[in-house]
Amino acid sequence: MKTQVKALVVGGGAVGTSIAYHLARAGWDDVMLLERDELTSGSTWHAAGLLPYFNMSFATTHIHDYSIRFYKTLEEETGLNAGFAVVGNLRMAQTQERMDEYMLYASTAETCGVPYQFMTPDQIKAKWPLINTEDLKGALYHQTDGYINPADVTMAMAKGARQRGVMIERKWQADAFHWTGEVWEVTATKMVEKGGNLIPSEEQIVITAEHVVTASGNHAQRTAKMLGIKMPAIPVEHQFIVMEQDPALVEFREAGSAEHPVIRDADAQSYVREERGGWILGVYEKGAPARFEHGVPDSFRADLFQLDLERIEDQYMAMIHRVPSCEESGLKDDFNGPICYTPDGNPLVGPAPGLRNMWLAEGFSFGITAAGGTGYYLAQMMVEGEAEIDMASLDPKRYGKWMTTEFAARKNEECYEHVYILHHPDEERPACRPLRTSPAYDRQAAKGAQFGFVNGWERPNYYGPLDAPENFDHDARSFRRGGWWQYAHDEAKAVREGVGLIDATAFTKHVLRGPGATAFLDWFTCNRLPKVGRINLTYALTEAGTTRTEYTIVRNAEDEYYLVSAGAWQAYDSDYLLKAIEDKIPEFGWMSCHDVTSQWGVFAIAGPKSRDVLGALIKDADPATALSNKRFPWLSARQIELGMCPVNAIRVAYTGELGWELHHPIEMQNYLWDQLVAAGESHGMKLVGARAQNWLRQEKSYRAFGTELGRDATPLEADLPRFVDLSKDFHGKAAMEAIGVRSKCVTLLIDGPDDADPWGREALYHGETRVGRLTSGGYSVAFGKSIGMGYVSPELAVPGTKLQVKMFDQLWDAEIVQDSPYDPDNAAIRIDG
Repeated sequence: MKTQVKALVVGGGAVGTSIAYHLARAGWDDVMLLERDELTSGSTWHAAGLLPYFNMSFATTHIHDYSIRFYKTLEEETGLNAGFAVVGNLRMAQTQERMDEYMLYASTAETCGVPYQFMTPDQIKAKWPLINTEDLKGALYHQTDGYINPADVTMAMAKGARQRGVMIERKWQADAFHWTGEVWEVTATKMVEKGGNLIPSEEQIVITAEHVVTASGNHAQRTAKMLGIKMPAIPVEHQFIVMEQDPALVEFREAGSAEHPVIRDADAQSYVREERGGWILGVYEKGAPARFEHGVPDSFRADLFQLDLERIEDQYMAMIHRVPSCEESGLKDDFNGPICYTPDGNPLVGPAPGLRNMWLAEGFSFGITAAGGTGYYLAQMMVEGEAEIDMASLDPKRYGKWMTTEFAARKNEECYEHVYILHHPDEERPACRPLRTSPAYDRQAAKGAQFGFVNGWERPNYYGPLDAPENFDHDARSFRRGGWWQYAHDEAKAVREGVGLIDATAFTKHVLRGPGATAFLDWFTCNRLPKVGRINLTYALTEAGTTRTEYTIVRNAEDEYYLVSAGAWQAYDSDYLLKAIEDKIPEFGWMSCHDVTSQWGVFAIAGPKSRDVLGALIKDADPATALSNKRFPWLSARQIELGMCPVNAIRVAYTGELGWELHHPIEMQNYLWDQLVAAGESHGMKLVGARAQNWLRQEKSYRAFGTELGRDATPLEADLPRFVDLSKDFHGKAAMEAIGVRSKCVTLLIDGPDDADPWGREALYHGETRVGRLTSGGYSVAFGKSIGMGYVSPELAVPGTKLQVKMFDQLWDAEIVQDSPYDPDNAAIRIDG
């Protein structure tokens, strides 16, 4: 057995074998896979094998699409039939709101090239008469997917991997990982059978690997402990039952009719498919418990849990309603096995936090569907340095060190039961909340704040009525303009016409200082560095030249910088920054960097009257001029005092109005909040949430990381040349220039439906040709219509170009406008006083 390899994959399920296969296909000829038992002995063996396209995530949709296309090629390559039944996937809707969900998803799928069609109840009944369609509004049909045999597709990928030189070793368990500074030393123990159990033997070896990938499935918690990291990948019980033959189904098929598609009755939390003349029923019910929170017992192998039929009784009765002919079919077999989940349902794919050349592929709730695409895109990241799509939404570091086992287990249970609950774009799930709260949380709640969940933080989305019932926000959600829309509208209008106060405490914040800090930041970011007391907006790039992180840099001293980045990406940004610093200290000199996110609160005050509110509080020898353009110009930072609170004030506003960010000691937040609210009363100041702010920043064409900015586009493609200093050398510059401009970011004003705005997931058309996609969407109070931002081909990225946006299965007129359509000269931001 070889003990030195380029890459070691730990885990022999569908995901692990796909990764090994794709690494070999990408050109790495020294790849080994270890499996502690037999291939497919984890969740793969008891998976139902469905291949659902449906996913609201752009990255995950691409992953699923690749898998479905890839699996169809395996037999030709390997000679093994993967058991792919291309029967299609029928998602039925009992309500108009469910159809709204499908129409939003369909437009998202369209941006990835995924085929679909909508069907009426009559069309469904005509094609599949066994389905009861009386209470249906319609359905979304994916004609190119279906189901597959999980063991067969895994074995086919394993054979393909072996054909490409991959070594697959079974009955070897990874028991320790040690990083030498250059390679990983992985201690592996030979596992042996004894009394039906799999136990470690005395035989051990150490495998040296440049790269390690963990795809350990249900054993993710054990893996995390060995690596000294946290992962929220914890299994949840999933049940499905296999029924005896249904005579009506047998007759239907004997008459020459094609097999039914996978029937998904989302409003009944279940799926149904044919199985040898009978049916399989799978459910996503409330109350399914998390298992193995602290690790899988040694005695648990290809085992199952006891079935809990009472828990799925409602779904069983719903199946009989949907397929009445199955009522007399008996129970043939049952499965209740562990399937790994994460709090948001997306897997953990990418570099492990704090570690070098350690890659995670964990937490797959739809592992068979995602396996092929995960292998493909993860191999791109490992071999080429970056994937062709932005994988940030799947990055393991989207959950920081604040995440605990209890949080992960309870949120995973919630995620499981939400698989078929309506996926509103404005949805906020309640489990494990509130958890991370700024000091002003209770004061904001008392003012009607309805909170969103960002990296564990509670952040006001909008301020509803003071007497709002507990379920107000839940009932306010919609695929159209929900019950919160008017509140956000009024907040946005207040910022444009008066003054608003926004809590931005969740911003990620780092302090970088030391002799090497200036040279490092000059290399690490693409814009010129600011002078002392000034700020700039800049980007750190990937090796591939695309956008890795957006920073606002405040220069406190010649060798000290305050870095502000997106609140949702704290651990993600910190990990990348600290690793880069470690690499460059020998070249640039000593520096230290500290994450100070929890030490500083942030309030943003913005609007034409914001100077008046601050002027009433500022303590200064000449308060009348303290906030003037002369003493405090735009894009500068000053130490000021508001009452008794010392504030690091930055004259910048994400809303595009006159405004300041007020960075303050977190322990003084309540004092400062009370002072600001009191001073704002006489000026009609309104409390403002994140949704109104999101609308306002689009009126200024301000790009946001995770939407317009990401690892699939360069700053030049984001149309931000003013923030790129091509006269200097910086990380990723050559790659960025080599890419050129494949597509370009634009702002559009949209004549959409009267009761809805885009969400930033919609396809863009030019005539009958799909030419791009929206990345953000909302409503413009300045223009009185919908607004959006997105990417189109460069030749179309010209103000005045007429396009159409796909919403609710219709095309709506849109026009590309100049960048910053509201106040393009920045007169409001620069106004003196």
